[in-house]
Amino acid sequence: MPIEDIQRTLNYVFKQEGLLIEALTHRSFLQGQGPATVQHNERLEFLGDAVLGLVISERLIAIFPQSTEGELSKLKAGLISRVTLAKAAKRLTLGQWLRLGRGEEVSSGREKHSLLANALEALIGAVYLDSGLEAARQVITRALATEIGSLRERPGLTGDEDWKSRLQEWVHKHEGTNPQYRLIQESGPDHQKLFELTVEIHGTIMGRGEGRTKKEAEQRAAEQAYMQVGRQGSDGMKNSHE
Repeated sequence: MPIEDIQRTLNYVFKQEGLLIEALTHRSFLQGQGPATVQHNERLEFLGDAVLGLVISERLIAIFPQSTEGELSKLKAGLISRVTLAKAAKRLTLGQWLRLGRGEEVSSGREKHSLLANALEALIGAVYLDSGLEAARQVITRALATEIGSLRERPGLTGDEDWKSRLQEWVHKHEGTNPQYRLIQESGPDHQKLFELTVEIHGTIMGRGEGRTKKEAEQRAAEQAYMQVGRQGSDGMKNSHE
């Protein structure tokens, strides 16, 4: 098994290579071989499924902070479906590295959606055991980059929502926190209110916005903040609050 090739594709180097081999070993490979020195990948698949669900849920909440539980559940179901995971596994060419028994080999097991999806989940579980959640999160993000990147094209996502979503995702990823919106001033008659808000990151004001509704003001503040953090980058943000 070309360990180096697999790790290069994953952009991850295992400290415990046995976990990688286990993740790519299908149950059929061990049949008729006597006492096995390596386990098949089903236990890692079980773990990887849980880690995947957590990371995807975390990402969806960051991208769509205004969405309902039902909307988030539908998006999550699509991202962790067998079809989606199999597509991601094919992009990573996992099929060529699976360790299969003869029966699966002759029945085109390397192309089966179920085997490919299970192998990807097992790899996620292996990375989690090898290096922890952050490493698994990075592997998941790279493996599903195409699908995660297309989420903003879903029907009903408006331009207003987009600025808050973009800022939320950026701050969550680079700063490990969430932006905080604060109402600074409310003026004007009841039928024509004007709201002024700020958005803060680690206590630092990064954007201001005005609008006829609080939501509109938040979106304008988020747009200004997003442009600001984009110019500074994550290093600049960290330096500003250290």
